[in-house]
Amino acid sequence: MNKVLLIGLAVVVLGAAGYGVLTNTRAGQDFLLEQALQAQLGATSNPRDFKGLEVMVCGSSSPLPDPNRAQACIMVRAGNQMFLVDSGSGANTVLQANGAPYRLLRGLLLTHFHSDHISGIGDMNLSSWVAGRPEPMQVIGPEGVEKVVAGYNMAFELDRGYRTLHHGEDLMPSALGVIEARTIEPGVIHNKDGLKITAFEVDHAPIKPAFGYRFDYEGRSVVVSGDTIVTEGLEQAATDVDLLLTDALSHKLIHSLAKVAASAGAKNRAQILRDVLDYHADTRNLDGLAQRSNIRQIALYHLVPPTRNSLMEKIFTRDIQSDVIVTHDGMRFWLAADSEDIVVE
Repeated sequence: MNKVLLIGLAVVVLGAAGYGVLTNTRAGQDFLLEQALQAQLGATSNPRDFKGLEVMVCGSSSPLPDPNRAQACIMVRAGNQMFLVDSGSGANTVLQANGAPYRLLRGLLLTHFHSDHISGIGDMNLSSWVAGRPEPMQVIGPEGVEKVVAGYNMAFELDRGYRTLHHGEDLMPSALGVIEARTIEPGVIHNKDGLKITAFEVDHAPIKPAFGYRFDYEGRSVVVSGDTIVTEGLEQAATDVDLLLTDALSHKLIHSLAKVAASAGAKNRAQILRDVLDYHADTRNLDGLAQRSNIRQIALYHLVPPTRNSLMEKIFTRDIQSDVIVTHDGMRFWLAADSEDIVVE
């Protein structure tokens, strides 16, 4: 055994021994705790200085349950502007655990009003309020968004009062706890500091209207499809895009789940599973979308059903020949300006 290897082994052993000592003393435990908390708070308070688009998957699941996935949510950051697309149950936890800079939140974009896309709005409002968001949180979406926002403001009225009463008006200004609604139509909905966001209509019938969103910044581009089948409108919006995050459904997996549910006597569940087959992006149609729109990278989220193991993931993607990424919660994409690279973490 050479000398370098022996030294390396000694360092590892000493490091492990040192960590063991630290975890078994009060002072050591306090030191390790402080270091971990500083690292987490630093990521939230001082986001990485990055010129380009940062994308985080804060919810990769659908209404079908998965204990390891939150419901639909995508974060897009361009400089000091952060936007969220949808806010399903559990998404706030994913964002906080991964150091999302909530104080930079400039808007929550809703694709439509299914519960798995809106159930986390209250948590997002509270977290960004606590983080020091300088303006009221704006929830932006198709016609009907004002009803969703009014409902949340009514439901959380008492909670807002408690927060301000407990922490004071200076720390928790009551006006910043009230959510604002903004109704939009397809077209450019934001164009500021180099970031352009375009809303486009998708097909999630019978839900109308339903939107997807395209982000263009510093020569890089991202499209978030929301829930939709593959349509000409989606193809146009995703033309030459760097990264498409698309809703995705495995016909084989859903058909099998429906069959098992029916045989078990769960008739309602079986019928609901059959009903969803025709209003999500079938994986068998994604190769054509990628080719016709010249998409650089496709990433699958809002997985119908969510993949819980490697076997399910293989079945989910076996009809796709293109290079696709099956996302998980907390996955990040870095699209640097003046580059064609997409770095995945």
